[in-house]
Amino acid sequence: LPNNIKLSFFHPKPKSDTIALIHHAIDSGITILDTSDAYGPHTNEILPGKALKARYRGRVELATKFGIRYEDGQYSYCGDPAYVRAACEARLKRLDVDCIDLYYQHRIDTKVPIEVTIGELKKLVEEGKIKYIGLSEASASTIRRARHPSNNSCAVGMVLVVTRCGGRDCSYLQGTWHWNCCVQSSRMWLSFIRTKVG
Repeated sequence: LPNNIKLSFFHPKPKSDTIALIHHAIDSGITILDTSDAYGPHTNEILPGKALKARYRGRVELATKFGIRYEDGQYSYCGDPAYVRAACEARLKRLDVDCIDLYYQHRIDTKVPIEVTIGELKKLVEEGKIKYIGLSEASASTIRRARHPSNNSCAVGMVLVVTRCGGRDCSYLQGTWHWNCCVQSSRMWLSFIRTKVG
């Protein structure tokens, strides 16, 4: 998955232009679309859903994020299992797909143990609603706990998302490379890096 397009939250464009842009990106070699319910809100999931009809869906991996909620003018992080499931169900409907390729936690909710969040994500994998689990901007300790054999997640495909790491010490990630692959992101939307680990 060497190329990606970030579907973000900048200036609005006509729907037809956005769909045409997504088609052009895929035709030009983009292989992963990465969005979130925090962008839009929701428009950035509805439009890719429309764009990926017919011949386009099978040509890209579809990634979307959960975990940032906006209520009463305030942002908060949420990893509660009921929310994780409800957000996934809403996501499947907005994207108009049966399965999300990569579903990852946008930010870690420190009020909910990561083992609890991962447990619900694992159920979604088993139900065929998502293929891979991901964590974004997680500490090394959180990463290890998420992947620990005691929570039965080791058989599930998992993705580590390292964001805005450029220019600072990322040695804290040592010992976490048993993940399936790593996505590097930044304010410049760096490309997807496929890393075989083991």
